[in-house]
Amino acid sequence: MGRRAAQVDKVIRIQNIYHMLAYAFQVLREQGYRDVATEEFANTAELCAAILSRGVSSQLKRGLGREYIDRTDTLSTLRGKIEVSESVKTRSVLRRQMVCSYDEFSVDTRMNRILKATMALLVRSDIDKARKKELKRLLVYFGDVGDIDLATVDWHMRFDRNNQTYRMLMNVCWLVAKGLLQTQADGTSRLMDFLDEQRMSRLYEKFILEYYRREHPELDAGAPYIGWVLDDGFDDMLPAMHTDITLTCGGTVMIIDAKYYSHTTQQQFDKSSVHSGNLYQIFTYVKNKEVELARAGVPHEVSGMLLYARTDEGVQPDGVYQMSGNQISVRTLGLDMPFENIKAQLDGIAETHFSKEIACV
Repeated sequence: MGRRAAQVDKVIRIQNIYHMLAYAFQVLREQGYRDVATEEFANTAELCAAILSRGVSSQLKRGLGREYIDRTDTLSTLRGKIEVSESVKTRSVLRRQMVCSYDEFSVDTRMNRILKATMALLVRSDIDKARKKELKRLLVYFGDVGDIDLATVDWHMRFDRNNQTYRMLMNVCWLVAKGLLQTQADGTSRLMDFLDEQRMSRLYEKFILEYYRREHPELDAGAPYIGWVLDDGFDDMLPAMHTDITLTCGGTVMIIDAKYYSHTTQQQFDKSSVHSGNLYQIFTYVKNKEVELARAGVPHEVSGMLLYARTDEGVQPDGVYQMSGNQISVRTLGLDMPFENIKAQLDGIAETHFSKEIACV
């Protein structure tokens, strides 16, 4: 990752990654995980290993999830559907056996395989010996679970009432498999201290959205789509406008675009400026939302904000601009400080933009 990794490495505390995960996945706020918030971690892999060990221990107490798995085996006792052609082809009947296809209610599921493979990957890595020992202890309970190559896993999963407890665990496994470890030529795994920009960007967006949902119930926080305001209704091939965070209170709407970049500004002729694509995007969101509410006859005030994760660069974007009747602001959120300070920054944004509405609630 080179320069990008070094840049990000300096500007976020590992402990704050836990807090961000805790807002993204509320289960981390439960009793079994609370001591994680007070631990010190050398790197993000140590943090993920700690979360996984507690999460898997909790899942084992409930029982590993099971699914009906299709099996085809050569059996002495008939079960399910007899595969006559296969039995003849393999001449299993001569051994007084038949090839049978059947469903088995098994723990050998894809999610359990992912858990097993991720814990094994961490065990082979350079993390604390005590954490390795704990993960090895847990792996004993996965004896009936098969192996899986994490590099080929399809991470698009459907969660329902039966497997909801796996949602956070699968996301932590995804972070480990995609963002934390690199395999060396000799087959060993090398730890990367931090998640790459892409993984952190997704977590950063989710964290901010869930923070406002939890800490500011007076605001309606969501991530809705904004429709294009068109004169003739023709929208073929237009891109979808999906906001990161939209806060609403009464007639006041603020659209936040959360940006986690290694560089918060763009450089041209030794001059720093806001990323032009980001500014065009938030302006487009705001103006389409503005026209949508105006056409509906709803009293309103729409503003937009680019909220960058702060880097260690000398120049940080910080400005408020009045554009065609709407306010567009550019701010940075410091993640390299105690979490209470991060909360204060986010609370300040809400109070500044919704002070009148909040006072009336």
